[in-house]
Order: sequence, then structure tokens, then C-alpha cells
Amino acid sequence: MNIFKRPFLIFHWLLLTCLCVSQVTLLYAANVPPGTPLAKQQVFIRGIGAEPSSLDPQLVEGSPGGFVVRDLFEGLVTEDDTGKIVPGQAASWTVSKDKTIYTFTLRDNARWSNGEPVTANDFVFTFRRAVDPQLGSSYGWYMDLIGIKHADAIIKGKLKPTALGIRAIDQKTLEITLKHPLSYFIKTLAHYTTFPVHPATVKKHGEKWTQPEHIVTNGPYKLTKWVVNERMEAKRNPYYWDNSNTIIEQVTFLPIESANTELNRYKAGELHWTREIPEDHFNNLKKTIAAEVKSHGIASTYFYSFNTQTKPFNDVRIRKALYLAMDRDILANKVLGMGEIPAYSLTPPYIDGYVAINNPYANMSQQQRNTEARQLLAEAGYHKSKPLTFELLYNTNESHKRIALAASAMWKQNLKYVKVNLINQEWKTFLSTKRQGQFELARYGWNGDYNEPSTMLSVMASTSGANDGKYNSPQYDELLTKAATAKDPSPYYQQAEKLLITDFPIIPFYYYVSRNLLKPNVKGYLNKNPLNNMYTKNLYIIDQ
Repeated sequence: MNIFKRPFLIFHWLLLTCLCVSQVTLLYAANVPPGTPLAKQQVFIRGIGAEPSSLDPQLVEGSPGGFVVRDLFEGLVTEDDTGKIVPGQAASWTVSKDKTIYTFTLRDNARWSNGEPVTANDFVFTFRRAVDPQLGSSYGWYMDLIGIKHADAIIKGKLKPTALGIRAIDQKTLEITLKHPLSYFIKTLAHYTTFPVHPATVKKHGEKWTQPEHIVTNGPYKLTKWVVNERMEAKRNPYYWDNSNTIIEQVTFLPIESANTELNRYKAGELHWTREIPEDHFNNLKKTIAAEVKSHGIASTYFYSFNTQTKPFNDVRIRKALYLAMDRDILANKVLGMGEIPAYSLTPPYIDGYVAINNPYANMSQQQRNTEARQLLAEAGYHKSKPLTFELLYNTNESHKRIALAASAMWKQNLKYVKVNLINQEWKTFLSTKRQGQFELARYGWNGDYNEPSTMLSVMASTSGANDGKYNSPQYDELLTKAATAKDPSPYYQQAEKLLITDFPIIPFYYYVSRNLLKPNVKGYLNKNPLNNMYTKNLYIIDQ
């Protein structure tokens, strides 16, 4: 009997076919073990800490926006669950003999969320956009950092964006030319500054192109809802090249600045993943729900940045005094107490390819550090009748407030003649204030963009858009330049670190550990990425 002549049988056959296809997809997608009972509702809800300053890959600044952008867009390469670089929009690539020309072949099935193919010209448009002074990207410097030819001259307005070392050979073949060999170049392309944007959408809608009604993305998800300071929602992009291996149907991002509020909502079952864990709850949570606590060492450092261009911090003696008088052991072990590692240098010692320096200040007792700090303060002209008075800026967050209070108390106790005025601002205002240099001392935290020492040290380069304190050392810049082309860059990185503890433009406090909570019914997270990046497309929710 021909079933296609019987309407009811046709419907029944189609239904069975759809169910079978769906089951195969669910069983084997995202490394789901066969037979795993998946939840009917695949909606993942995560905290992101604050309202993002932007969702434009070339304008994103800070972790909150980065969390969202990594789900909406994808670069030439991406990361697996352990942080290893794997092909993304590019299926493969080759390198020239002199290691300065990279040729990428884009996937045939790489498409935008509107169904259009992702082309090499889209990447050309994006990379040029990132360095265009008219856009004013705070991450434009990144394109120079990763060595793309003429990026620096374009950023400075000496050349037009069309001179950038990138071109489309054809629709699916992209060529990037570097000014010199860079051994870790491929690693740098997993950063969102290099993620492509849809040219026609950007040109048509201008600053509003990232609104849900306009946005076009090339990653596993597409933004569908954005209620400022409340929530963002993104649903699966059916045109994503790896959509068949994606389980989560929707991801919801909650910009909750208060870690305590976030924890309460987590306990109430309102979200699956927290941005952080409040310090005063960490030990109890480790005892009561240990399996839900996710923590590991990451390439990230918490520090304070001096505005080196304004009084009183244009005086290196003052900067060094505050550096010395910070009791990092008390801060890490008692104020925080979640496994943080006291830091006296900028670069975490476990970053790939880095050999830590022997920091003399780390080997001193706190009493010795305090004694030297008081002498420096006195030499700079501060005493009982003239205490050192300055403002400390931090963004609204219980943890940052606690650290700021602890730091000001330590300085007052260890240096005596110090008065600190604390100023807190919400995230977007805080970023703007720092960028404009309207601060004296500001909280800073730097999460590595890729797993190599330059991801940390480049922050202090004079050309870095992240160098809000305006530290300017030609010697430091030259060391980073030499490291970029050296077979063994480690000696140059060590010299750069030594300069930072000679000029003291920053006060490193501690090396971060990840500290998140994840519901036990969410699977696919390995807790191993050294940059603490998590991609929703790798997750799935099981039925319990």
C-alpha cells in the first residue's frame, strides 16, 4: 500500500520520522551519553554580574558583555570545554613559511541567523571596523597586540582601515598578514574583538544594531529579548553550523550586581549558574552543596590601578608605599578565604609559557614591608599634620566593597597617615569614569583573553586601551615587542614584570579562582577552562 495516498498515514509517518530524528539528535548532541534522560525544557538561566556596556563584539568591555557575546557570535576559532583552541567559523587554516601569512578556509555551512552565508568579506569588514578610529573601540589596540599588519598606524590615524593586513581571496577564503611571526596568534582569535558582525545590519541600524529586533548573529544563539537591568534572552540560531549538536533551546542572562541577591535567587531555583559566590557563604556552601561549587585557578588577577598622571600618584614613592602596605595574606585568607592566591606581580604563575620572577617584596615579612612603606611616605612629605588623602573608585559589588574597606583599613593601620575616600559606581558609569581618567586609584580585574603571558602584560602597554592609569614606559613597550618575535619570550616577560615592581603603576592583590554555583541537573561543564569561559552550546539539562 502506498502510504502517500492516505492523509492520516502520511501524518502518522511524518510524526514518527520527526520523533526519531529528534531522539537521535538529543542522544548524541553535545556529547550527551546515549540514554540520558533530558529535561523537556532546555532553558539555561545564568547570572552575569551587571548590565553589559554593549553587545557589539568590537565595543564590549568587561566580563558581563563577554558572557553574552560568546553565545551570540563565533570567531574563526573557538574553545572546547577545556579551553583548547578548536575550529570555529573556519574549518581549517594554513601558515606561510615565514609564519606571517595565515589563510583560513571558512565552513561551507557557516551562516548568519538570517540564513545568509558568513563570508570572508564579513571578517574583513569586522577587523577594519575594530581598528577604525571613528568607531573608537576600547579594544582596538588588541588588533595591534596580536600583530596584524598596519593595525597600529590605522589606530593612530596614519593609515586608512583599508590598509589593514587582511583580505578576502574569495567568499570562503580569508588571508591575514602579520607584521611579524607570533607563535600564539591562533589563540588570540578566540577573543570576541575578532568575532564577525553582519555588515549590512551594522550599516543600516548604526548604534541600535544589537537590539533584538535588528541583531543578526553567527553563533549558536540569537538575542530575542533585552529588558535593561532585568534580563536578556537568546534562542537557538537554527542556521548555526553546529546547531544539530546544540541542546539548550534558550539562554537567559540576568544582570544581578549583588552576589548575595544572586545567591538567594539561585537557592530559590531562579537560575542555574551564578556569576560568583559571596565570600561569607563560600565555606558553608562547600560543606552543604559541595558538588554544586565550581572552582579552579584561572588566568586572572585582581589589582588596583593608579592614575599615574595626576597627584598624588605621579610620585612613584607613594605608589610603592601603598603597594608594600597591602597585607595580601590577610586579604586572601581571611577577608576572602576562597582559595585566592596572594599576588605581588601581575601575571599568574600558571599561565602557559610563563616562568615567574623572584619578587623580592613577596619574600619580605609584612612588618618589613610596612617599615619601608612608612619611610617612603615620610620622604614624600606626608605625616600626621598632612595625611595622604585620595579617592578609591570601585564598581558596585559586595566583594569589591569589602576589599576596598579592607584595603583602606590596612593602609590606615600600616601607614598611619592615610585617609581613603571610597567611591562606588554602577558598572557602566564606572567603566566610563575609568576610561576618561577621572579617578585617582581604581579597582581593576583582568581576565586573560588567551592563555599566554602577553594577555596580562599587554594591559600595561602605553598603547593599550585598557591602560586607564596611563602608565607609559618605552622600555616596557619595547620588551613586549621583543617578546612577540622571540623564540623564547620568557626572559622579556620577566623583565617586564620587574619593571612593574620598579615603577609600581598597579597594586596586584591576588590571583583569581573561579567561584561559581551550578545546578546539578546541568551537565556538560568540565570546570577546566583556564580563562573560565563557558559556552552554553556545550551544556544540557537532564530530567531529575
